[in-house]
Amino acid sequence: MANCSEVKSTKIASRDNSLLRRARAVRDGKEPASIFVEGLRLCEEALASGLNIEAVIYSEEIARKERPALLIKALEKLGVKSASVSEKLLESISYTKTPQGIVVLALRPAGDKASFEARHPAVPLLVVIHSINNPVNVGAIVRAAEAAGATGVIATEATADPFSPKALRGAMGSAFRVPIWTDVSYADVINWCRGREVRTIGAAAEASKNYTDFDWRAPCALIVGPESTGLSSDEIAVADEVVGIPMKGSAESLNVAVATGILLYEANRQREGGG
Repeated sequence: MANCSEVKSTKIASRDNSLLRRARAVRDGKEPASIFVEGLRLCEEALASGLNIEAVIYSEEIARKERPALLIKALEKLGVKSASVSEKLLESISYTKTPQGIVVLALRPAGDKASFEARHPAVPLLVVIHSINNPVNVGAIVRAAEAAGATGVIATEATADPFSPKALRGAMGSAFRVPIWTDVSYADVINWCRGREVRTIGAAAEASKNYTDFDWRAPCALIVGPESTGLSSDEIAVADEVVGIPMKGSAESLNVAVATGILLYEANRQREGGG
């Protein structure tokens, strides 16, 4: 007959295994209502941003360090389910080649139209991410959007999930704070902007208008397209304006996240009185 400590150990192992199975499902997108957050800094951002955190899984090694221990204690104080596992077990659920020591499972932030509209400012500066399938670029754009003062991000239905593990790492917490509307068609975005007198600005390498010549101070939505092809001629045709970034040397284009950052910082410069 097992003694009390053996029974307790079995129960803990069973609970931990259940959390590990769920973490893998969330990581792989099989539980779309939740998101997989990995790494100390990103987990700290999730807590600071007020996300509804469901569980924390951490390695026995990282729990011995002061900063992670404070985070774990704060989460457990909130009643969050927790599991302390070996480095090897944590590696089995990690999304990165090198496990980061801690993973948080949280409810997915609202990405619906109504939630987005509820946070819609009077003079918006929006970013529309259309058909960009690289989640790293999607995350970097969300990060640039927050840094440059954009008021919201719209990700069309053909775009990589802004709340996937790779995109979240690229955004480094910005996806928890910036209003994001997901899974909307390109046509619906255009119509939504028109209905609210938000000018749509397509970014295109072949545009004749320099991005610095456009007045970004009115309500507007910058539209950036696929990494390889950019916006199609039909997509450009329905935008109110098209702007481009002058290129020197033999370079034909910029990375989409870099280009988005340049455009948004110009918009922010103008909006802050830079002319």
